Amino acid sequence: MLMTKISCLLGAVALAGASMTTIAAEKPQSLQVGISTYLSGPASVFGVPARDAADLLIADMNANGGIGGVKIVPTYIDEGGGSEKLLSEYRRLAAGGTDVMLSAISSGHCNIVAPVAEDLKMLNILWDCGTEKVLEQKQLKYVVRTEANATTEMVATVLYLLKQKPDFKTLAIVNQDYAWGRDSREIFVAALKKFKPDVKIVAEMYPKFGASDFSTEISRLQALRPDVILSTSWGGDLDNFVRQSAQRNLFKNSLFVLPLAESSLERLGNSLPDGVIIGARGDHYFLHPETKDDPAHKAFVKKFHDKTGAYPIYSVYHMVQALYGLKAGYDKAIADNKGEWPSTEQVAAAMHDIDFKGFGRELHLHRKDGQALEAQLLGITKTSSDYPFKVLGNMMIVPAELVTPPEGEASLDWIAKNVDAKLLDSDQLTTFK
Repeated sequence: MLMTKISCLLGAVALAGASMTTIAAEKPQSLQVGISTYLSGPASVFGVPARDAADLLIADMNANGGIGGVKIVPTYIDEGGGSEKLLSEYRRLAAGGTDVMLSAISSGHCNIVAPVAEDLKMLNILWDCGTEKVLEQKQLKYVVRTEANATTEMVATVLYLLKQKPDFKTLAIVNQDYAWGRDSREIFVAALKKFKPDVKIVAEMYPKFGASDFSTEISRLQALRPDVILSTSWGGDLDNFVRQSAQRNLFKNSLFVLPLAESSLERLGNSLPDGVIIGARGDHYFLHPETKDDPAHKAFVKKFHDKTGAYPIYSVYHMVQALYGLKAGYDKAIADNKGEWPSTEQVAAAMHDIDFKGFGRELHLHRKDGQALEAQLLGITKTSSDYPFKVLGNMMIVPAELVTPPEGEASLDWIAKNVDAKLLDSDQLTTFK
């Protein structure tokens, strides 16, 4: 009698196990992807194009089988409502069956959502934010970033600035007053001081995020006349600062260094003069010197322009990388799982060991800290007869490996030990005349 009961119990357990295996291997009807981006406020000039790109890409991906044969269904969250509303919406989507989150644009928001994603065991791709602090010296299981961070971007900018104007003596800084503005300043200055310890910082100004009037900052800069003016601002803030600076002839006295201004070129038109150093937060540019004639890239640029009336900017390319990186992670997890649909844990593990490509150079993500390696493109504005806005000349692409700390090492410690003159002389710096 006892043996009969044991046999029945074992049989029930085996049946339950088989049922669980079947359920675990069954493909979902759709892959629910939550995406946070700025859909309102001054930063929407940056966030809306990214949403438009996501719509285009997801439609194309779904037409070609989606991810592992599963259709992608996006849901958007507006970061313009602030951090509390974002977090509330984030938790709502997570509780409502969302499989993956692409969040966020704001560095402040990334610092908020990353620990929440870990707590919720939600796969989260940091698709655009730049702060290095969110991943540095950490090993998050569910959070990865499919683009570079502030350290890579700022050290590359310093190298390019010194290639173009090695003899400057004074610097002023006008950055947004939040995580990105402060973090990027800290890294830029630390790297610059390794090459030019005697450079004098004559002013540091931090207008609030979303500011529209820069008359106070511009008046001070006019009086100081620094050799170089750095602003890592972006979106509507940067556009307003540039227009107001141009109206008051500030560009005539100082070299402007704008590491995020690739996204503003078309919007600014002729307000932006020739001779301004521009960064692309990666090697993102619709006239990318290595991929502008690539058929897939050309087709994407045309499709995006047909839909929006504008050319893609770096937030668009970051969205491309996030979605293609997500597909690469699922494809690897499915292959590792012998063709069966993977769990969130399996996909999260796979996302830490992938190579993928957008419309620039290939990206590599093989780190426990979840940080991808992404090349950096910089150039100087020049007038073009082909476009009613400035384009980039004298472009240089900096490999990520030259300007990214290894995992486990703090950025400022790495800069102190490893950034020196040999970087400027590296034969890996690719220049395009």
